Amino acid sequence: QVQLAESGGGSVLAGGSLSLSCAPSGRTFRLNNMAWFRQAPGKEREFVAGSSWSGSTHYGDFVKGRFTISRDNTRNRVLLQMNSLKPEDTAVYYCATAPGRTTISIYFNDYSDWGQGTQVTVSS
Repeated sequence: QVQLAESGGGSVLAGGSLSLSCAPSGRTFRLNNMAWFRQAPGKEREFVAGSSWSGSTHYGDFVKGRFTISRDNTRNRVLLQMNSLKPEDTAVYYCATAPGRTTISIYFNDYSDWGQGTQVTVSS
């Protein structure tokens, strides 16, 4: 099992930007298929963005060009750059990995290992 650790959450005004980072903790594992999900209070966990081991990416429909997922292979981490943030982006953001998959899944049940989450709060 891979232990993941997110960082970079915080509070920002609407229209601002935040950058989230996800890296394995403890033993070092080469990150394979990775994704970011988010969960707001009272809502289901929602797919935000995914990055496959081959470098392809996929985004949730609501992203609309505002977020970018990328990999820093030298540091074995995955980043999520979030721009033009809106109050409705407020949620706990989780990174997850699906080592056995070769394609990106938007379903949280397909991911086996999760981080603890990092809070993102966007105020108007």
